[in-house]
Amino acid sequence: MFIAWRDLAFAKGRFGLLGGVIALMTFMVVMLSGLTAGLGAASVSAVSSLPVDAIAFSQPADGQDVSFTDSSLSARAADRLGGRTGVHAAYPFGLRPTQVEGPGATVAVTLLGGDPALYPARTAGATPAPGQVAITAEVADAAGLHVGELATVGGSRLRVAAVVDDASFSHLPMVYTDLATWQRLAHSERVTAVGLRLSGTSPGALDTDTVHVLSKKDAFAAVGSYTSEQGSLNLMRGLLIVVSVLVVGSFFTVWTMQRAGDLAVVRAIGASRGYLLADALGQAAVVLLAGSALGAGAAVAAGLVAAQVVPFHLAAPTLLVPLAAMAGTGLVGAAVSVRRIGSVDPLTALGAAR
Repeated sequence: MFIAWRDLAFAKGRFGLLGGVIALMTFMVVMLSGLTAGLGAASVSAVSSLPVDAIAFSQPADGQDVSFTDSSLSARAADRLGGRTGVHAAYPFGLRPTQVEGPGATVAVTLLGGDPALYPARTAGATPAPGQVAITAEVADAAGLHVGELATVGGSRLRVAAVVDDASFSHLPMVYTDLATWQRLAHSERVTAVGLRLSGTSPGALDTDTVHVLSKKDAFAAVGSYTSEQGSLNLMRGLLIVVSVLVVGSFFTVWTMQRAGDLAVVRAIGASRGYLLADALGQAAVVLLAGSALGAGAAVAAGLVAAQVVPFHLAAPTLLVPLAAMAGTGLVGAAVSVRRIGSVDPLTALGAAR
């Protein structure tokens, strides 16, 4: 990489500007990735935390998609599904939006009624008895509630028996109770869906004329607006990566054209095509990695602040996947732009440079 290092030292301003652009794009991609993951968790973390392999819904009407909002099953559906081959356990549960009123505030929540096995890990208190609730730490803080106090849930006074780990459904924090209490508050004897633990069978094999079974991951799409929200954010993230490829590719295309005569001289004195290509790609890698690392570092710092006020989730995949995508696609763009190096003819290039 002798030539590459000399170029980097000679044209500090140009490469510094490109590195700054790459850093800015990496910053935006990582921040958008964190926001995408955070909004996704705010929509489906209550579903993803369920200790089940699949979820059974009522069959949607023709032309309609499966939805937690529209699904309605009889309470006996869990017994029928639990008796099917390959079903280890079946947990009927209900979901509905409601409000929790405490000393501090009234909070909009999603109420889940079902077996305590479906609740997240406890952080304080005990398993709620019938007629009691478990609230998430977020609800406890917002409503000013503590274990043992009475809360108004959907118009009924229920005692808080436990505070559990945070989870949310369709951007609303969760409150948990037993199924009978949920049915009383919902004024219904039916359930929303049935969580299934499977053993040696696929979810699709359990479908009937009245029941449609999805894997837990596929059931995320049954949460209102989750698919469109994630699709829009991932499209924006993809467009940012495409723009970065075009910017990097354009820069190295112009840079290669400007130094065509120099490269021809190097070819004329015996340098191989592979040497020139490796040198150019090494140069691109240095700029890409330096810019990406700077942008990712800034995004980590900003993300830690953003997570205090918006649903922002910063984890290793959130950081490393966009970073790898930026560096990898940038190298592809640079490789395409310097492809002419491998076929440059020394005499022709030298003549063109005169």
